[in-house]
Amino acid sequence: MTTTAAQRENRSGWLLVSPSLLVVGLVVLLPFALVVVFGFSEIRLVDIPFLGTEPIEWTLDNFRRAVASQAFWGALWTTVLYAGLTAAGSLAVGLVLALALRRPFRGRGLVRALLLVPYVLPVVAAATIWKTALNPQYGVVNAFGRAYLGWDTPVGFLSTTSADVLGIPVPVALLVVVVFDVWKSAPLAFLFLTARLQSVPGEIEEAAALDGANRRQALRFILLPQLRAVALLLLLLRFIWSFQTFDDVYLLTEGAGSTQVMAIQVYTELVTKADIGSAAAFGLLMSLILCVLLAGYVLLSRRADES
Repeated sequence: MTTTAAQRENRSGWLLVSPSLLVVGLVVLLPFALVVVFGFSEIRLVDIPFLGTEPIEWTLDNFRRAVASQAFWGALWTTVLYAGLTAAGSLAVGLVLALALRRPFRGRGLVRALLLVPYVLPVVAAATIWKTALNPQYGVVNAFGRAYLGWDTPVGFLSTTSADVLGIPVPVALLVVVVFDVWKSAPLAFLFLTARLQSVPGEIEEAAALDGANRRQALRFILLPQLRAVALLLLLLRFIWSFQTFDDVYLLTEGAGSTQVMAIQVYTELVTKADIGSAAAFGLLMSLILCVLLAGYVLLSRRADES
């Protein structure tokens, strides 16, 4: 039986991609399949040594308990609020920085390089710096507040759930985590928006200036429309990344101060409560929400490519 050139090429292609398929299967598909099995079965950490010795009893109880629990909806609301504020904040700060550093000036390259430091700084080092600065006993922020702002007692920024500011309840710990994430992620938005601004033809702004448009009008009617597509993509992408964040929040607060996001809730169910089935159910529900967000990201990407 003779082998055609197309068959040989097809066989060579499968041989080339087979290592990648093997890695994806072992690292991604197999763990995900196990999570699905755990999510639809009653299993705890103590049951792991006995897996395979008894038939699996399939059930939806993990999902029923998750959806009916106050912890799930509380964590979901906290996650949505955290992700929304982080996405909007990082985009706004990145936009302001990109517009402020658009015109050439002496030392602009150095300023741009310094702005990238929070983004490239390891999250463990960044969280340690912030925890030290915000420490209620020896932190520089509380020392400054007590010395110059008239604070009577130190403020536990990373453990205080809420505090009244001018009669308005403010979620202190959650806002601190949001500000930390904006500080770390805004440089990425700055890079994307700067790249898009540099591709805007200068002739358009010159023509608008000759027609009598001022800087505010040029920003509103020329620059911002040019940035709309990339800004929407950044907003959705940042929301997706923040929605599944674990390390930033855990390193700062460990979930204290009403900062129990979905990822930390999954960790709590698995490690603290030793309930693998419940943790898997929480993780699958979280993945379902992320799939919806990813679908929106794909649609926005296609529209951006078409435009």
